[in-house]
Amino acid sequence: MEFGLSDEQEMIVSTVRSFVEKEIYPHEEMVERTGSVPRELGEEIKRKVIDLGFYACNFPEEVGGAGLGHLDFTLVERELGRGSMALTHFFGRPQNILMACEGEQRERYLLPAVRGERMDALAMTEPDAGSDVRGMKCTAVRNGGDWVINGSKHFISGAEHADFFIVFVATGVDETPKGPKKRITCFIVDRGHPGFEVREGYQSVSHRGYKNCILDFDNCRLPDAQVLGEVDGGFEVMNTWLYATRITVAAFCVGRARRCFDLALQYAAERKQFGQQIAKFQGIGFQIADIITEIDAADWLTLAAAWRLDAGKPANREIASAKLYASEMLARVTDASLQVYGGMGLMADFPLERFWRDARVERIWDGTSEIQRHIISRDLFRPLGA
Repeated sequence: MEFGLSDEQEMIVSTVRSFVEKEIYPHEEMVERTGSVPRELGEEIKRKVIDLGFYACNFPEEVGGAGLGHLDFTLVERELGRGSMALTHFFGRPQNILMACEGEQRERYLLPAVRGERMDALAMTEPDAGSDVRGMKCTAVRNGGDWVINGSKHFISGAEHADFFIVFVATGVDETPKGPKKRITCFIVDRGHPGFEVREGYQSVSHRGYKNCILDFDNCRLPDAQVLGEVDGGFEVMNTWLYATRITVAAFCVGRARRCFDLALQYAAERKQFGQQIAKFQGIGFQIADIITEIDAADWLTLAAAWRLDAGKPANREIASAKLYASEMLARVTDASLQVYGGMGLMADFPLERFWRDARVERIWDGTSEIQRHIISRDLFRPLGA
C-alpha cells in the first residue's frame, strides 16, 4: 500500500493552497461583513484560475478540462476547503453531470461551462423534497409537443451567478407494489427563460456570501432539446454523475478542519496563562492531539473513497462513510479549536466563530448524516438479506 502523494499530486496541493492563501484569504472578511461577492471580484478570481490551468479541472481533457482523476480532484477540493466557499465558488468546478450533454447541448452548455464562459447551478431540493427526492412536487407535463414545468425549488446554491440551471422534476408516476413512484427527468433551463424566475432565498448563518436562491416555474415551456439524458431517466443521470459529490463535501471538511487546527496549534503555542504557554497544560495539549487524530482519520477515509472510484471499485458505502465522518468531525474540531481560544474564539476578530457556524450545514446538505448512515447500513445488510 502506498500512502504518499506523487510529485504531481504534491504540486497540485501546493499550487491550490498557495492560490487560496493569496487570492481568497484577503477577501474573506469583506465577504463575511457584506454577505456578497462583488461581480468584478468573482470574475477576477475566475480569470486567475483559468490562467493557472485549473478551471474545470474535474472535466476530461477531450472537452477542455484538466482531466484530473477522483483522487487528484479530491486534493483540489481539500485545499479549497480552507477558504471562503463564496469565493472559491469562482475557482470553477462545473457539475460533472454536464458530461451527459449530447449534440447541440455540448456547444450551448458543456463546452462554455468548461471554458468559464457560462456558469451552472444544480436544482433538486424543494420545500417538501429534501432527502426524499421522489417527493418532489415540481412537475413537467407534455403539452403541444413541449414540456410545461410548474413548481418551485429552494436552497439552490450558486444560483445567484448561474447562467443556466440543471433541474430535476417529476414527469409521471408509476404504480408499484410499494405504492406510487414518481418518474424524474432532468432539464437544462436558461436564466431569463419565459416562465422561469430566480429570486433571493433565505438568510443562512453558514457560508455567508454563498447564497441560496428560490427558483419558480410558472408554465415554463421547454422543448425536448432541453432534456438532459433520457425522459424519465433522471435517476440514472443522477446516480451516474452526482453521487461522488459527497466526496467533495468530505474533502472540504478536511481542508477547513486543517485550517482550524493550524490556528489552534499556533494560538496554544503562543498564548500564556499562569506563567507558561497553554499548550503545556494537558487540558489543551490533549485537545490538540484529539483534533489532529480526527482530521487525519477523516482525511484517509476521504482519500481512500476517491482512490476506490479511480480504481473502478464499488465505493458507495466508503463515500457515505467519508461524508458522514468528515462532516461530523468538522463540527467537533471547530468547537474544540474555538475552546482553545476561549472567549476570543467567539469574537469576529478571529475566523473561528465563522468556521464554527459554517460547519453546521455540512451535516445536512448533499445528504444528511442520517441518510449517510442509511446508505452504509443498507450496504452492509443487503447481502445478508436483511
